[in-house]
Amino acid sequence: MKYYSLNFNSKNVSFAEAVTRGLAPDRGLYFPASIPELPANFFENIHEYSDHEIAFNAIQPFIGDAIQEKALKKIIQETLTFDFPLVPIGNKISSLELYHGPTLAFKDVGARFMARCLSHFNSKNKSQKIVVLVATSGDTGGAVADGFLGVPGIDVVILYPKGKVSPIQEKQLTTLGQNITALEIDGVFDDCQDMVKSAFLDVQINQKLQLTSANSINVARWLPQMFYYFFAYKALVDKKQPLVFSVPSGNFGNLCAGLLAKKMGLPIDRFIASTNVNNAVPEYLNSGQYSPKKTIATISNAMDVGAPSNFIRIQKLFNHDFHKLGKILSGFSYSDTETKKGLKKIHENALYIADPHGAVAYLGLSKFLDTNPEYYGVFLETAHPIKFNEVVEKTLGIKIPIPEKIMSTLDRQKVSIPISNYQELKSFLMDL
Repeated sequence: MKYYSLNFNSKNVSFAEAVTRGLAPDRGLYFPASIPELPANFFENIHEYSDHEIAFNAIQPFIGDAIQEKALKKIIQETLTFDFPLVPIGNKISSLELYHGPTLAFKDVGARFMARCLSHFNSKNKSQKIVVLVATSGDTGGAVADGFLGVPGIDVVILYPKGKVSPIQEKQLTTLGQNITALEIDGVFDDCQDMVKSAFLDVQINQKLQLTSANSINVARWLPQMFYYFFAYKALVDKKQPLVFSVPSGNFGNLCAGLLAKKMGLPIDRFIASTNVNNAVPEYLNSGQYSPKKTIATISNAMDVGAPSNFIRIQKLFNHDFHKLGKILSGFSYSDTETKKGLKKIHENALYIADPHGAVAYLGLSKFLDTNPEYYGVFLETAHPIKFNEVVEKTLGIKIPIPEKIMSTLDRQKVSIPISNYQELKSFLMDL
């Protein structure tokens, strides 16, 4: 499989080079040269496959001969070491819990998969150190830090917006040490993301370092997110109802992976882009005009993205045809006040504790089902509610037990480096 830049001004590359580069030289996101279709009998007989076998069949066509079968199966086995349970919330809705990995966030899958791919590619070139440069609006930082911790020949530099991630999220990305460094940026997530993209284009930095990104702009972070949808379909195929998935969306990598899975033949009928007030995509779906905005801080901070990078991939999946996209994807956005009402509604109706992102997805799904009652709906619960305990506990009047995976993190000392502008980031990188 070859990958090309969506800015169309760079040469096509292999999966290995796309992963190692992260971003194309022309600053475009890499996109597969073709979208493979899986045979119908694969979906008809999906119950006969283990999750590891499903994941291999889904992603192998995108990797081709870049990783041999035995090595790829080992990477998948080491990545998928936890469950993805579907929890019924009433008769027509389930929550797909994606937070049972080591950092209690859905991004554990992509981070672990990418770390193992990059380690595989780098094992043949031990003389060259790779620097993973990543921006986070919340959970990406912790997942990447955990996924790459101690990987030989790879340093990880995480940029996060000061005061705009939850205390637990901050602990997860600032306390590990070893090959992980956290940079505390005076700004919002979009500022962090812009700095990362600028570093990729900086000739001086790239003459000295081999940079790659672990955001969902990297194909090895983006692609394995489609596993969730395959696993959920396996659990729901016997319902014999059309399926709709509501995805809490910030940088839109997760939703884009779901739409990609549908293009491959996965029988999911509709998707919902559920956002907070950073609602450029829902507004586009309503008006046909795409207008990225300045980021607004909310209680669902992982979705605080004003200019989502992966939306261009979604547009490409549908060849920029607004009407075709609109037949598959709906979009809704919600304020913090509405999000808190969503948290209360889920808890009152089902005694289920969601996090703010899951609550937004639940609200979007509920609105869709109000006018489309023939569907069975799934909303994605992308992070454990303990990561947003201050908001959730105050809203619901409860106390959330602290999972064992978090306990040890809370006692560690935060270590971060303050960064105010791109020149300070450049100086830090040049000194590595």
